[in-house]
Amino acid sequence: MNHRVQGQFCQRYSGNPFFTMTDSHSSKAALRRDLRQRRQDLDPAAQHAAAHALVRSVLTLPGWTQAQNIALYLARDGEIDTAALASAARDAAKHLFLPVIRADNSLVFARWDTDDLPVANRFHIPEPPSGAERCPAAELDIIFLPVVGWDIHGGRLGMGGGYYDRSLTGNRGPLLVGLAHECQQVEQIPRDSWDISLDYIATDSALHCCSGG
Repeated sequence: MNHRVQGQFCQRYSGNPFFTMTDSHSSKAALRRDLRQRRQDLDPAAQHAAAHALVRSVLTLPGWTQAQNIALYLARDGEIDTAALASAARDAAKHLFLPVIRADNSLVFARWDTDDLPVANRFHIPEPPSGAERCPAAELDIIFLPVVGWDIHGGRLGMGGGYYDRSLTGNRGPLLVGLAHECQQVEQIPRDSWDISLDYIATDSALHCCSGG
């Protein structure tokens, strides 16, 4: 997707698509609010086009062809939709998993088969049925993470719950790939010591290799 078309999908801040903040807690909150609004402002046609363009970016990911066990998420709050990506993965005979939030607020990943009807958890987030096969993060090949904001150094801003950071700290197994709209990029994400780094960001425009991942 060229930058002219991409610009129709996301509103950028006047004069510059990037901005930087310093104080971690307050800047994360402000950044999260503004970037959530950016993606929520996308109309259905733009979201649909972005979701299909995302698949083209993901298919260029090193290791995609060999990967068998893949975790992704079900989109909400304007997140880039994963339905087309899930279909592409199933067509390639890959096994899909969705995150499940445990009582200690860490994540485990549950098998998501075609016929499974996700069930809302205590946060109203859809998860596979309770009897679905569980898979430790270390046994996955790729984990696709939802992203509110990102930078080219592997910085990721999430929704603030810390579930992925808590569960993937010290990750030495799966490739960590954030999924986002191109316009969710900022110059630098404010980071704390416990924040994980992404290996790649896949967007509706490109696959970005992160220098800090």
